[in-house]
Amino acid sequence: MRLVGSLQLALLLALTSRSAGLDIPLEVEQPPTIVTHTSGPVVALPYDHTVTIRCEARGNPPPEYRWTKDGEDFIPPHVTTNKTHHTDGTFVLHTKDLAHFKGRYQCYASNKLGTAMTEEIELIVTSIPKFPKEAIAPIVVKEGEPITLHCNPPEGVAPRKIYWMTIGLQHIEQDERVSMGIDGNLYFSNALQKDNRPDYCCFASFPRIRTIVQKNALAVVVKSLKPDNESADSSAPAEAPPVRMPGLLLPSGVQTEKVLLKGENLQLECISHGYPTPKIGWMKLGDRLPPRAQLNNFGKMLKISAVEESDGGKYMCTAKNSAGEAVHYFDVIVEEPPKWLTEPPQSQLTVIGSDVHIKCSVSGKPPPDITWRRNGEVFRDDPSSDTRVLDDTVVIHNARPEDSAVYQCEASNSHGSILANINIMIMNITPQILTRDYQEYAVILGGDIIMDCSVFSSPPPSISWTKDGLPDTIEGERAFALQNGSLQISNAEKNDNGKYSCIAYNTEGLSAVSAVLHVKDPTKIINPPQDVQIISGTTAQLMCQAEYDKSLLGTFELVWRKDGKEIPLSSEENSRYFVADGMLHIMNVNLSDQGIYTCIARTSLDEDNATALLTVLDVPDAPQNLEISEIKSPRNVRLSWVPGSDHNSSVTEFIVEYEESQWDPGKWKVLQKVPGNQATAELALHGHLNHQFRVYAVNAVGPGPPSEPTERYRTPPAAPDRNPENIKIQGHHPYQMDISWEPLLPTEHNGPGLEYKVSYRKLGVENNWTDHLVRRHLFVVRNTSAFVPYEIKIQSRNSHGWAPEPKVFTGYSGEDVPTAAPRNVAVEVINTTVLRVSWTPVPPATVRGHLGGYDVQWLRKRSLLNPNKILDECQSLSFPGNRSHAIVSGLQPFSEYRLTVNVFNKKGKGPNSDPATFNTTEGVPEQVPILTASNAQRDSILLVWGPPLEANGILTGYLLQYHLINETTLEAVDSQEINITGADTTQRKLEGLEEGSLYRFRLSACTRAGCGPPLAQESSTVVVAGHNCSHPSPSFIAGNPTHLPLGDGNWRISEAVNTSQSFHIIDGLKPGAVYTIRLLAKRLFDNASIFEDVIQTQVKGVEGQRSDFSTQGWFIGTMCAVALLTLVALMACFVQKNKSGKYAGTPPPPPLQRQDMFSMEKVKEKEDLHPDVESQGMNDDTFCEYSDSDQKPLKGSSLCSLVGDSVSRDSLVDYADGGEEFDEDGSFIGEYSGPKHRGSVSEPNGPSSVTA
Repeated sequence: MRLVGSLQLALLLALTSRSAGLDIPLEVEQPPTIVTHTSGPVVALPYDHTVTIRCEARGNPPPEYRWTKDGEDFIPPHVTTNKTHHTDGTFVLHTKDLAHFKGRYQCYASNKLGTAMTEEIELIVTSIPKFPKEAIAPIVVKEGEPITLHCNPPEGVAPRKIYWMTIGLQHIEQDERVSMGIDGNLYFSNALQKDNRPDYCCFASFPRIRTIVQKNALAVVVKSLKPDNESADSSAPAEAPPVRMPGLLLPSGVQTEKVLLKGENLQLECISHGYPTPKIGWMKLGDRLPPRAQLNNFGKMLKISAVEESDGGKYMCTAKNSAGEAVHYFDVIVEEPPKWLTEPPQSQLTVIGSDVHIKCSVSGKPPPDITWRRNGEVFRDDPSSDTRVLDDTVVIHNARPEDSAVYQCEASNSHGSILANINIMIMNITPQILTRDYQEYAVILGGDIIMDCSVFSSPPPSISWTKDGLPDTIEGERAFALQNGSLQISNAEKNDNGKYSCIAYNTEGLSAVSAVLHVKDPTKIINPPQDVQIISGTTAQLMCQAEYDKSLLGTFELVWRKDGKEIPLSSEENSRYFVADGMLHIMNVNLSDQGIYTCIARTSLDEDNATALLTVLDVPDAPQNLEISEIKSPRNVRLSWVPGSDHNSSVTEFIVEYEESQWDPGKWKVLQKVPGNQATAELALHGHLNHQFRVYAVNAVGPGPPSEPTERYRTPPAAPDRNPENIKIQGHHPYQMDISWEPLLPTEHNGPGLEYKVSYRKLGVENNWTDHLVRRHLFVVRNTSAFVPYEIKIQSRNSHGWAPEPKVFTGYSGEDVPTAAPRNVAVEVINTTVLRVSWTPVPPATVRGHLGGYDVQWLRKRSLLNPNKILDECQSLSFPGNRSHAIVSGLQPFSEYRLTVNVFNKKGKGPNSDPATFNTTEGVPEQVPILTASNAQRDSILLVWGPPLEANGILTGYLLQYHLINETTLEAVDSQEINITGADTTQRKLEGLEEGSLYRFRLSACTRAGCGPPLAQESSTVVVAGHNCSHPSPSFIAGNPTHLPLGDGNWRISEAVNTSQSFHIIDGLKPGAVYTIRLLAKRLFDNASIFEDVIQTQVKGVEGQRSDFSTQGWFIGTMCAVALLTLVALMACFVQKNKSGKYAGTPPPPPLQRQDMFSMEKVKEKEDLHPDVESQGMNDDTFCEYSDSDQKPLKGSSLCSLVGDSVSRDSLVDYADGGEEFDEDGSFIGEYSGPKHRGSVSEPNGPSSVTA
C-alpha cells in the first residue's frame, strides 16, 4: 500500500475561552496568548471570604502581566507568582477590603513580541440588603378609591422575590382587584371596608444569600360612605361605592417605550383603578399576539418568553368597566449586544512579503462600533502606512517580521462589548516536527491506527510517508494521510509491521521523524461463560478463557461485570468473589447474585466480551394472606393462601401443617399436602381442639419457610370419627387370648372421656357378644380352649357418643404343640444323592395351632464301603405349609440311612413318625487327587496317581485319555484311551510316544456307576541331542532334603533339617557334577515334595572347566532351595490343617545367614495347567492360603527343554513313608490315605552353579 503526493499542513488553531491562538510549540518565540481568564461580571457575596480574578497566558518569552481598574493602572494586593504554571496574572481579594475594589478590570499579558488583553471584568460587591427605618403614616382613603402601598425594596443579589403578608405571616389575598406589580408595590383598584387593617408588611427575599428583610408595617384606613348621622353599627344595608371611570395606576401616561435584548423575557404590565373593578385586555397593533404570549397576574401582565426581533412593535392594554375604559400603549424595541457573525478572527502565521487581512465580522443592534488595537494600544487608519484600517478590516501590505504583534478587535454598543486577540506572526521557518521521534504504535490485527506527524513551519510544509527505508511513498486503499499530516492505516495486516518515516519539507528546509508499528493478535474469548442454574447457598462457577497477543501480557486483565456493574474482586478472605484460572467463583450464592454476567477480556489495545445468565434456584418464599372459611360444618374448613415467589423452580406441592394447644402445644404436624398449582386446601378437622395453621411450599430445591400462622380456630367436641386399627389377636399361652390394638391419637379423641368397648364371641358357637369397656389398648380373655376361633370387634366412644359400627375380626386362642405324627412314611430313592419322601398328613384338629409345616430328619448310619464304622450323621429340612411329600437332596452315595417326619406349629413340634430305613446307590468317584508325569524319556512317560478321596462305591479301575498337542495351536491332533482295571493300580508307563512332543493326560476313577471327573496333566517327551538331560523321577523322602546326581539314578538323604535355621548345608558333593535337589516335609500327608530344582557344582579356580561345561551344553548356574523357615512353617500349617481343616498364617522367613551356602536365584514361575471346573472348586480346601501374598499355590519353575524330568503341575497328596532309596521307576506311592487336600510340587529348573 503506497500513497503518492504531499499534503499541505493545515495550521491547527487552539481556541481558549476568550482567545484564539496558533498551536505553536513553546520552543518557538511567539507573542502572548490568553489561555483563560475570569468572565465578568463577578459578584462578591457577603459570606464569600475571598474573590479570585484569574488571567493566564502563554508565550515565549513568558509573558508579564499588568492590570487596569476603570481605565487606570492597578496593582493587585495579592498576586501569585508561580511562573511555571503561568498564573502570574491571578490575584485574590479578601472580603474585608472588597468594597474598595468594586469596578471594571482588564488584564494585559506582554512579552517582546506583543501584548494580549482581556475583556473588561466587572466586580460587583454586594452588601446585606435592608429596609430603611422610617415611620410611615396610615393611608386613609374612602371606599371605592384606589390604594397604592409602596414597598421600595432594597437592591441585592439577584434573584429578588417580593411578598406581602401580615404581621402573622399570612399572605395578603390577591385577585383582580388587589395585586402586586413588578415593582413590588401592592395595588388596590378600589378600596373596600375589608381592606381596613394596620399590618400590611412587605418582605424581600434574597435566596442566593439566604436573606429575608421586612419593611415596617403599613396601616390602611378605609372610610365608610355612610352619612355622619348613621351609627357605624346601624343595621341598614351597606351602601355600594359610586361608579368610577377606569384609569391606570401602572404604568403612568399614555405610552411607554420598552427596550430589551433578544432572548430576554418581555413583561408588559397594566394595573387599573375604578369601580366596579375594570377588566384588562391586550392586543398587538397590526398583528396577532405571538403563540408564546401568556397572561399572568389575573390578566394584568402580558409575558412573552425569549423575545425575537419579530416580537417588537406596538402593544395596547385596555381597562374597561361599566363607566368606560382606559388604554395604554407600549412601544417594544428588541435590540441585541455585539456578537461574532461566525467566529472570532483567527490568528495567522504567514510568510514575509505576503498581505495579511484581519476581518472583524460582528453584528448587533444598534450596530456596534469597532475599535482596533495593536498590542493593547488603539490605532487608526493611516493612509501613508502599509497597515490600513478599513472599518471592520485591517490590511497589512507586504508584511514584514516587525508587523508581528497581537492585534485586538473590540466591538461595542449600548448593550456590551466583545473583544478578540489576533496573533499575527510574520516569519519563514524550517519545518519543525512536533511528534516524538521513534514513537511506537500498536494496533490489533484488522483494526485502524493513526500515526501522528504534527508539523510547524512557515511556509506550510509538504508531508510524505515511507516504510522500512524504501524511497517510495506509501500508497494504497488502506493507507492515506490526513490533513494534519498523520498517516491512517485501516484494517491492519501483519505485513504492516515495520518502521515508518514522516518527511516534512518547505522552501526553508526538510525534517523527518520515524515511527514503529506493531500489529498485534486480537483478544478473543475462546471459552465463554455458559448460562447456568445454581442452587442458593452453593458455589457458582463461570468459566471465561481468552487468548491474546502475548506481548500484551502486562496489560491483559479479565474483568467481570454483573448487570453492567463491575464486580469487585478482592483478595480478602471474606470476599465471596474470586477468579482462578479464568473461572469466576461466587461463594455461597444468594438471590441477589442472579443476573447477567459479562466477562471482559481486555488489553491496552482491544477487548472482547461474552455474557451468561446466572439463574439462582432457591426454596420458595413463604405463602402469604392465609384465610380460613367454613364449608359445611365447623370441622370442615377451606384454607386459602397467596403463593410466594418460587425463585425459578416451580412449586411441586404445598404442605399444610397444624398445631393444637391441648395435647402437643408448640409442635407442628403435617395435616395435608396439595399440588403446587393449587392455592387452597379443604381440611377435615378433629373436634375439641384449638388449631392454628401454616403452609409452606416445596420445589426441586427443597422446602421453603413456613407462612405466618393463622389465628386460633377452635372446633367443637364430637363423637370419635373412627375405631382402633391394627388389631392383633394372639395366644401367648394355650388357654388365653390376648387382644391388642393401636389406640386413637390424643388429637383424635374429639372430646373427653375416651374408652374402648371390646366385644368377643366364639365363632359359629355363640350368638351373644361378651362386652368389656376399657381405657387401655390391651385386653386378655382367659380360660379359653386351645386354638379356638373367636369373633372380635372394638368400638371407640367418648362423652359425646360412639364411633361408627366397628369391623368384625376373627382370631384364635392360644396354640399348643401338635399331638399326632404323620403316618405311612415312604421313601423313593431317585439317584445316589436325592430321594422323595411321602407321608399322610396329620388331622387338622391334632395340630392345635396354625400349621407351620413338616420337618424331615435323616440319619446316615454307615457307609456301605465300611459297614463296621458307625457314623450317625444327622441332618434335617423343614418344609412349610400343609403338604404330603418333599424332595431331599445332599445325601451320600452308597450309604445306609434312617428317616422320620413330624409336624410343627408356632408352639413347637409334634411326635416323630415311624422311621423309614433305606440305602443310597453307588455313585461315580470323585476326581483323583494327584496325577504326576515323570521319568520322561524319548518315547515314554511314567504316570503316577493317587486313588480318589471318596470312591462313592466300589472302585473298579481308571479311564486314561491322552492327547498329542500341537504346541503352536494348543489343539489335540491325536487322542488315545485306555481302561485300567484294578482298584489298586496307581501308575502307568506309556510307551510308543513321539519324541519331543507335548501330551495332555486326563485320568478318571471309575465304579460300577461310571467314571468320575478327570484330572488333567501335561508333559513332554525329551529330545535326544548331545547330552541327555532326562533323569529318573526321584522318590519322596519325608522330613529331609534329598539329592541325586544326574546320571547316577540313586537318591541320597541328608540328615534332618534343623527347624530353627533358614538354610541347610549339603556336604560331600562332587565338583563339576549336576544334582537334583528335593525338599520333603515330614508328615505332610506322610511324604510330599514341596520344592525341586537342578543345580551344578563348580571347581574352584578352574575357568576352563566352566568353559567346557558351556561347550558341552551343560546347564550352568545356581538355584538354591527355598528358605527352610518357610518349609518349617508350611510343615506346621499342614500338620494343623490335617488335624482341624484350617491353617494359621505363616510369617515370612528371615534372611539367609550364611554366604557360603548355595547361592539362590529366583526363576520365573510357570502357570498351572488349565484345571477343570471341579478341580478349581477345590481351591478352598487346598493349602493355597499358605503360598505367596497374593494367595496363589506354591509353584516351581519349569525346566529347560533339554531336561526331561517333568513333575506334575498339580498338587501332590502325601502317601505312606518309604525307604531311603528308590529305583528309577518311581515306585514310591504306598497305600493312599489322608484328608482331602493337595500339596504343590515345585518343578525343576535349569542347573544352577554352586561352588563345591
